[in-house]
Amino acid sequence: MPQQILTIVCQLNPTAEQIVKLDQVLQGFAEACRYINSTICPSITNKNRIQKEVYRAVRQQFGLTANLAVRACARVAANRKVGKVKGFRATSVDYDARLFNYRAKEQCVSLSTLDGRERIPLAVGNYQIEKLKGKKPTSATLCKRKDGKFYIHIQVKEEVPEPQTGHGVLGVDFGRTDIAHTSEGDNWHGQQLTKVRDHYSKLRAVLQQKASKGTRSSRRRCRELVKRLSGRERRFQAWVNHCISKTIVARAKATGSVIALEDLTGIRERTNQVPRSKTERRRANSWAFYQLRSFISYKALKAGVGIVLVNPRYSSQTCHRCLHIYPDPKQSYRTGKQFKCGHCGWTGDADFNGASVIALLGAVVNQPRGSGLSCSLAEHNRLRATESP
Repeated sequence: MPQQILTIVCQLNPTAEQIVKLDQVLQGFAEACRYINSTICPSITNKNRIQKEVYRAVRQQFGLTANLAVRACARVAANRKVGKVKGFRATSVDYDARLFNYRAKEQCVSLSTLDGRERIPLAVGNYQIEKLKGKKPTSATLCKRKDGKFYIHIQVKEEVPEPQTGHGVLGVDFGRTDIAHTSEGDNWHGQQLTKVRDHYSKLRAVLQQKASKGTRSSRRRCRELVKRLSGRERRFQAWVNHCISKTIVARAKATGSVIALEDLTGIRERTNQVPRSKTERRRANSWAFYQLRSFISYKALKAGVGIVLVNPRYSSQTCHRCLHIYPDPKQSYRTGKQFKCGHCGWTGDADFNGASVIALLGAVVNQPRGSGLSCSLAEHNRLRATESP
């Protein structure tokens, strides 16, 4: 049976002495990572090779235990592979089974520090307790947030059902006017989300202007308020995406369908090349489409619903009824949210049309021999229009 790795975030409740020890291990781990990164040739990304060259030096210079030194080498190797080597801050430490232990009876964790092991109580709720019940996690990440509080991110494995093998495909079109629109006609308007974002943007502008002209104490209060506003906006966005993703996955499970999503990788880089106003650029760059896609993906995995990613090119310029493509965006096939096909005469919501095209593409990927889509996918992003409706 397939498994899903969940990250359970738990707040730590350390004593004053334990806070000092946690800060020491965070600082030592970060310094070790910076030393490893500056010592080893940048082209080396294999953790075993990095460990072979600097293991002894790291242990001697920074006082790390054997496994913490190994984790530091692995952190540098992993960051190099994904291109995140600009800096290592003292904000997190990776733990494995030899460095970390979760104790369910005491609701605490045992962590290795530079000065021995420490048992630190957890401040958790029923959700964390239920998710950790009966589990023996073997990895975790100690984190220190900007507010000075410590958290432990515990990774647990959970069995998930096999993906359902339904013949239906539920296409989902992402956008800013409609956050999401499905091929069944369900849609979630983004007007409220845009209103909230604009509200917080204006508040930040006012506070930043006050901070630039006020006293030292007023500048500090403005900075603290800006930080709180940022957290509220981020949590509201996550709440909206959670509600949308939960509904989409539940609908796909109820109908026995696979979910087809757009692969929007690199869309910000492409859209930012188009001249736009400052407000439109801010709204586009705050569009949390990837978060929504990740929420749908992990909820679908847990529910046993399959996910198919398709290239969205020409999906908004193709009629789902006759598969006629309008490759020139200047052609008058769309007015606002209204799509009108001059080839077959279909008229309707443009986002519904795009979601339906995505569903057709998902059917090709999911059932390449029995999807019913008679067009060739070799040209026009592997989607070609037929000559007759």
